[in-house]
Amino acid sequence: MDALRVRIETNLAGFERVALDPTGRRRAAVAIVLNPTETGPAYLLTRRALHMRRGAGNYALPGGNVDMGEDAIDAARRETEEEVGVRLPREAALGLLDDFLTLGGHVVTPVVFWTPTPVTLIPNPQEVHAAWFVPLSDLDHPRAPKRVKNPAGGPPLLRMYARGGWVNAPTAAWLWQFREVCLHGRPCRTDAIGQPSWTAR
Repeated sequence: MDALRVRIETNLAGFERVALDPTGRRRAAVAIVLNPTETGPAYLLTRRALHMRRGAGNYALPGGNVDMGEDAIDAARRETEEEVGVRLPREAALGLLDDFLTLGGHVVTPVVFWTPTPVTLIPNPQEVHAAWFVPLSDLDHPRAPKRVKNPAGGPPLLRMYARGGWVNAPTAAWLWQFREVCLHGRPCRTDAIGQPSWTAR
């Protein structure tokens, strides 16, 4: 795990991220939380509560709006604690990936976090239906990323493999860039990734 952390930190340090101007849009952040498990290193994935007005039942990373006085790191930390009961110190943040503009009009900053010891997930039923640590090896599934035609036109949709199925963008976009940049040191961008039209609702 120590060697993995060094590799991720090194790759993030050499990555020139794209920061978007959030003027006129809402800022948000998501957390890519890395954690050791009995079967190896893993990342935190949730399924949104089934009763939510937006995104009900979708696979997602912990995250939400950036409140006044917060930056992306603090917002991602707060949301992770609120959603799954995991308190992350600020120094757990290893770095940031590209800002991403969602169809809902949010400028989202993905924050990569490292937890050196196993943590216990306590999903908040108001926001999270279930939560898991998914093996990092799933990100290297031989068919991932899967690109499919966008029925609404525009850039193809991108999907990443997790838990025996496929996760849609925007979550898939963040997982793909994390895989490429952090795990393999291959710079890539997410601005040309299509998103399903229903993610705007």
